[in-house]
Amino acid sequence: MKRRLEASELIFKIISYTLLTVFALCCLYPFVYAISAAMSGRHAVEYGEVILFPKAVQFDAFNQMFNDNMFWNSYSNTLFLTFYGTVWSLIVSILGAYALSKRRLLFRKFFNFFLVFTMWFSAGIVPQYLNYLATKEVFNGLGIMDDKWLVVIAMGMAAMNIILLRNAFEGVPSEIEEAAIVDGAGEFQVLTKVFIPMSKSTIATVALFFGISRWNGYFWARQMISNQNEHPLQVFIRLKLEQYTDPEFLAGWNASYATDSVIYALIVCSIVPILIIYPFIQKYFAKGTNAGGVKE
Repeated sequence: MKRRLEASELIFKIISYTLLTVFALCCLYPFVYAISAAMSGRHAVEYGEVILFPKAVQFDAFNQMFNDNMFWNSYSNTLFLTFYGTVWSLIVSILGAYALSKRRLLFRKFFNFFLVFTMWFSAGIVPQYLNYLATKEVFNGLGIMDDKWLVVIAMGMAAMNIILLRNAFEGVPSEIEEAAIVDGAGEFQVLTKVFIPMSKSTIATVALFFGISRWNGYFWARQMISNQNEHPLQVFIRLKLEQYTDPEFLAGWNASYATDSVIYALIVCSIVPILIIYPFIQKYFAKGTNAGGVKE
């Protein structure tokens, strides 16, 4: 028989669900507004008439964006940075976390301390920028002229994600590892056949963190990628925003849609891939964070 809720429990649930609903609507509203503004006519956008639903519906802003070859070029650059950046970061993080999870590792406490130390104290933007410039010169000396590889390889480390993976690996029962070694498994086989399958929730969570970070990456991509044809989507959006807010450019604007509509259309298209992928990984999110964030 289902227990009847007491008055205090009922009030708590009503308040909780109300607050969660309000919070969810506050998170959803900017995205809905961006879609509406991208689809609304120029007068409605410029005079602030768009509140929730689009007015004077048109898709000229989307057509303008889709017909821009630089948009598709920047989109392909972002896909490149996201895919290869996530794969490279996962490889580095998994190998580093696996080594740090082993008690037999020489100077293990020393390495773990300095990994955490980088989270407490940062060298700063200027030393980091100089380090990336030096790395860029090394890449150019090796014949790698594509600056996207600099962003992929030089920015492949994240101490927090390594710690999550390390803690997840430490949670794998030692008996399973010993059984695999007795059966003749080598170090690499133990990693790929035991640790990775048993930590897939944490790995999926860390992959999501890396993927979102690479997809939304702006600052270092803007600083380090000099070739405009190699700019990712976020840099492209920023450059368009600077162009569309220039008074001289606005003075000659006579299209049927507002310049803001193009910016909102770009923002919507930059968010859609993450919205598509996230539901498939979300089921691993809480489990993976808990497994990697708690050390027994």
